[in-house]
Amino acid sequence: MKNPLASIRDLYARFERPISSLSLVGGFLFDALTLKRVDQFWENFWVLGHLFVVAVCIVLVNLEEEEGVDPTDATKAHFWLINILQFTFGGILSTFLVFYFRSATLLVSWPFLLLLAAAFAANERLKHHYARVTFQMSLFFLSLFSFAIFIVPVIVHKIGPWVFVLSGVLSLVVMWLFLLLLERLTKDRFYRSRKTLWKFIGSIYVGMNILYFTNIIPPIPLSLKDAGVYHFVEKNVLGDYLSGYEDQGFKGFFNIYEDFHLAPGRPVYAYSAVFSPASLNTTIVYNWQHYDETANRWEDEGNVSIDLIGGREGGYRTYTTKSNLVSGKWRVNVETIQGQVIGRILFNVIPVASDPPILTKINE
Repeated sequence: MKNPLASIRDLYARFERPISSLSLVGGFLFDALTLKRVDQFWENFWVLGHLFVVAVCIVLVNLEEEEGVDPTDATKAHFWLINILQFTFGGILSTFLVFYFRSATLLVSWPFLLLLAAAFAANERLKHHYARVTFQMSLFFLSLFSFAIFIVPVIVHKIGPWVFVLSGVLSLVVMWLFLLLLERLTKDRFYRSRKTLWKFIGSIYVGMNILYFTNIIPPIPLSLKDAGVYHFVEKNVLGDYLSGYEDQGFKGFFNIYEDFHLAPGRPVYAYSAVFSPASLNTTIVYNWQHYDETANRWEDEGNVSIDLIGGREGGYRTYTTKSNLVSGKWRVNVETIQGQVIGRILFNVIPVASDPPILTKINE
């Protein structure tokens, strides 16, 4: 009589691709709908739980392989540990994609998001590489570092270069301790791979630092909840922000640069709501830039620094104004003081003789 585990394994192997693809998409959609804030206990408990399961599976997989088990034998634990490891890594990377995407401006942070997406895809496509300790550890260290980047600022209530450096150091320390454990348990297997392994870890560490100090990594845990350019912004007695805007119509939905009809002497208001975790108070910068068609580049036209108070679900609301804007393309970068772009407001100034029809809305 056929072993029940072998029957389940054969059934899984037969439908592995559609099952894996459905779990990939389903898991990402689940995370996108349920994960809310990077400073919430249960969100971070979810990540820590996944990291713990990954660590346990890596140890058990390498112990099994040290004994020379057949990885295709469904009656052995190795086969199922590899599948659990792949599934759990997918959950972690999906969570990171959701969190970092919310903090990212695609035109700026796409290389880092592409890195996470590539790791996500590799987890799906390169299952056979999970038998290699270097592949396991590379994904594990990338996951540790990605988690530390946003959990350390939440804990210390600060953001900035030294906090990022601390995140990287803590990731390396945790990785080093874990490798000591693995070396103690699987001496021969780890000894054969240790030089290559540290090269991979070192490359990831250096690469992440390059991405951060070139302002490519999104400024997580900060994220832009709302932003826009308006003809006026004012705060009413109820604490709501009222703003005046033009009806862009159906065609406006497809415009990258919002048409902004500006009468002589009128100011332009740039509004944003930036989320920051509770007790993480920082400074954000509105950087106004105009596109010089002749020089084919963006020119700085002034910036304004504003103190941000963390904790509000919908983000800390504030605005800045600028007058005497010339015609053409403009953008307002909402940045950290280190220059990381939290969000970007794009609009096209069109001079007109008088004010266009203005509608009013509440920015909650």
